[in-house]
Amino acid sequence: MDRPIVDERTQRGRAGEDAAQRVYERRGYVVVARNWRCALGELDLVLIRRGLLVFCEVKTRSGPAFGGGYEAVSWSKRRKIRTLAEVYIGQHGFSHAEVRFDVASVWLSGGRPDVEVFEDAF
Repeated sequence: MDRPIVDERTQRGRAGEDAAQRVYERRGYVVVARNWRCALGELDLVLIRRGLLVFCEVKTRSGPAFGGGYEAVSWSKRRKIRTLAEVYIGQHGFSHAEVRFDVASVWLSGGRPDVEVFEDAF
């Protein structure tokens, strides 16, 4: 049996990122990068508003079996995101921007996605 090109987990992740992006855009943020990758890993969302650069890790869940998405951002994941942010800043010239790290916890269950943004999460 052939494996689908985009699996269910990938689709769920994209839907969660779409929902988180909409929340930020409604709050006046502009997306400067989405799914930015380098050899060290990937940043989900990089946004800016009035000189504040936000790195947002998006965690999407379709049910409570594994807890809230924010609970999945471990100490090691936080460290990795900070390292990726340093690389991103160095490559894109945002060295003078104020920086914040957020986690967007997205629940997809039936209707509209439920997005909870934890600002300054780490």
